[in-house]
Amino acid sequence: MDSSVRGGGRTVEWAVVGSGIGPLLLAATADGLVGVVFHAGEEIRREAPGRLAARLGAEPVETASGRLAEPIRMLEAYFAGRLRDFRLPLDWSLTSGFNRQVLRELASGVPYGTLVGYGELAARVGQPGAAQAVGAAMGANPLPVVVPCHRVVEAHGGLGGFGGGLETKRRLLVLEGVLPEPLF
Repeated sequence: MDSSVRGGGRTVEWAVVGSGIGPLLLAATADGLVGVVFHAGEEIRREAPGRLAARLGAEPVETASGRLAEPIRMLEAYFAGRLRDFRLPLDWSLTSGFNRQVLRELASGVPYGTLVGYGELAARVGQPGAAQAVGAAMGANPLPVVVPCHRVVEAHGGLGGFGGGLETKRRLLVLEGVLPEPLF
């Protein structure tokens, strides 16, 4: 049961925080961090909390304390280069089936500073021919950065796609030491 009850229903707490890749909208339920949304400008701030709440059957509540205090602290430490492993309770309710299986493998099996190919990740979950489906799972990842879809690349060294944009993916991989700092 959700420990924060408003009007008899579940709540999803949300806040926008700054990061090394721009503002992020974070959302959490009583079960854990449920969403990370890139580029959280005014439009995202207006629309994303309601969409998340509708998908979760919960009321959106803006706050940067309570459920979000630890995720915010960990993200600050990650972007400062002091954290390599997010140990947070995660609410997987925005994903299911194959996507959830792939994202859980990614979260537990691809550590900081390493890369994995789409095909290799597909093979790890017992679906060696499902590289494109892994790409779709990465695009639907509700918890980017924390569940590190930026670490998934093409077999021949290309970056592949990224929901936050390729420049954001590059910046995360530079932070983790996988790519060199740009010269200028």
